[in-house]
Amino acid sequence: MKPQFHIFLFVLYIILTSNSIVSATSQTHFFQQKPNNETILRVSKQLCWGCIGESLEFLFQHNLVRAAKWEMPLMWDFQLEKYAQWWAGIRKSDCKLEHSFPEGEFKLGENIYWGSGSTWTPSDAVKTWAAEEKYYTYVTNTCEAGQMCGHYTQIVWKSTRRVGCARAVCDDGDVFMTCNYDPVGNYIGERPY
Repeated sequence: MKPQFHIFLFVLYIILTSNSIVSATSQTHFFQQKPNNETILRVSKQLCWGCIGESLEFLFQHNLVRAAKWEMPLMWDFQLEKYAQWWAGIRKSDCKLEHSFPEGEFKLGENIYWGSGSTWTPSDAVKTWAAEEKYYTYVTNTCEAGQMCGHYTQIVWKSTRRVGCARAVCDDGDVFMTCNYDPVGNYIGERPY
């Protein structure tokens, strides 16, 4: 990529995160009062459900992680985003940390995230998943016993090309985020990169 494009992405990221920090600060102050349902609905809309800024933030953070391993950047896929929005909408009522596929029947890669409170951002989710790198050993292609690495390895999976994500503020005020990846990664016995 050209250096000008990197600068553009960096500036865009700074703008997006500075807006979310201001927004999160005002929402924290706002929720110190007892909100009614109308207030909760208004604040939820301000959290940018389905907004392009969140999509760019998800994509930018994923590609930062991939760039560290010299992997091709992911492209945003609106069909995957639509699927992720559907699943986040299902989880909105209970905020359960559940995958959209039954165990072992994954057709897409999928990372899920839950955060207590309404201020968690796409950057928080991707950074949490990427932090699993410390438990992954490339030489043996294994994860440290008792730890998780699959979220990280899915992000950097060499053949994955597309991602689509969604963020929802649940009915209880917590946050659920999900990202879907295609082609799927995390094949047993294969290295991610």
